[in-house]
Amino acid sequence: MAAIADPASVADVIVIGGGIIGSAIALRLAPAGLRVIVFDRGEPGGEASSAAAGMLAPFGEKIEPGPFFDLCLASYRLYPGFVQEIEDLSGARVDYRRHGTLLLAVSEDETHELEGIAATQQRMGVPSEQLDGETARQRVPGVSPAVRRGLFLAGDHCVDNELLTRAVISAARRHNVSFFSQTSVTRLNVRQSRVESVEVDANHIAHGATLSARQFILAAGCWSAELVNPLGIALHTEPCRGQMMEFDTARELPLVLRAGRHYLVPRAGGRVVVGTTVEYAGYEKTVTGGGLRSILEGAERILPDVRNFKFRRAWAGLRPDTGDHLPILGPGELSNLIFATGHFRNGILLAPVTAKLVSELVLTGSTSIPIEAFQPTRFIRHSPVRVP
Repeated sequence: MAAIADPASVADVIVIGGGIIGSAIALRLAPAGLRVIVFDRGEPGGEASSAAAGMLAPFGEKIEPGPFFDLCLASYRLYPGFVQEIEDLSGARVDYRRHGTLLLAVSEDETHELEGIAATQQRMGVPSEQLDGETARQRVPGVSPAVRRGLFLAGDHCVDNELLTRAVISAARRHNVSFFSQTSVTRLNVRQSRVESVEVDANHIAHGATLSARQFILAAGCWSAELVNPLGIALHTEPCRGQMMEFDTARELPLVLRAGRHYLVPRAGGRVVVGTTVEYAGYEKTVTGGGLRSILEGAERILPDVRNFKFRRAWAGLRPDTGDHLPILGPGELSNLIFATGHFRNGILLAPVTAKLVSELVLTGSTSIPIEAFQPTRFIRHSPVRVP
């Protein structure tokens, strides 16, 4: 962890939030010669970035063509180069896989959902392979005999999101980005429609500190709203808890398996990540018996042998959801504050494109991809921003 030698010193850019989004943005900005500081209220990468399975699957959702799909697809296309760059800079491997996803249907509702996804992919020209239950079981031995249908999407990828996030942070540090963990930004000081400084609170800073910068990036996930609400800016975000489990398997899973909201994602060394829950329980990150039971029941519907896997760990994290489930990107009413938050279940997938677009805004004032659909001003209340 870096030390603040001069709390009054001026950074070029202060990033609030050290998850994969904030860290990737910092990594993009530092090579331009900017002094970048990242503050995280906990440990960088310890929140939504860890409450994920690393599925890079823009094709596996029932998404119609539009701005959000375009954003997801643009980031998906950046991923091979992004991973190569991060691995080269950090010297770490992030277990990036291109083996595809096998979507499965057990219930009648899931069968209808699968048919809808297949129809959407066909309209969009996305390659997919429809399978009956028996063919799905031949493709992946051990798949439940209750599975009725399958849809194989060869284009879906996955990555170990925890390894990736740590590698991004390491790469950013090699570009002299300063990270401060256990350091909460408690206040944005605003004057004449600009953020002048931020106030931070941390045990390693005797009396806290106030730091100024030319540009500020708000990438604090579900904690973003509480920082701007006192200014009259409403983001309409809320935390969504996701519980996860990890097991050791006797035989490595060949690809991602998914039915409904439950999934099994392979990891190196014969591990498998199993999830998840979607719970609006405030800021409570507790792993619960009910949550773990629902995950296990969902996983057993897909692969009954999961009951024999060796348990490794369970954890939970908070995803930042928004009123319309879309990310919040771009400038708002304060001229030097850029929002990069609200990625909900797509933070890992959207990290490369978010970093690209936010860095473009900082360096050039414009973006190479339209972001009007994700502007924070779509949540404006009738009351104006309270600017001192």
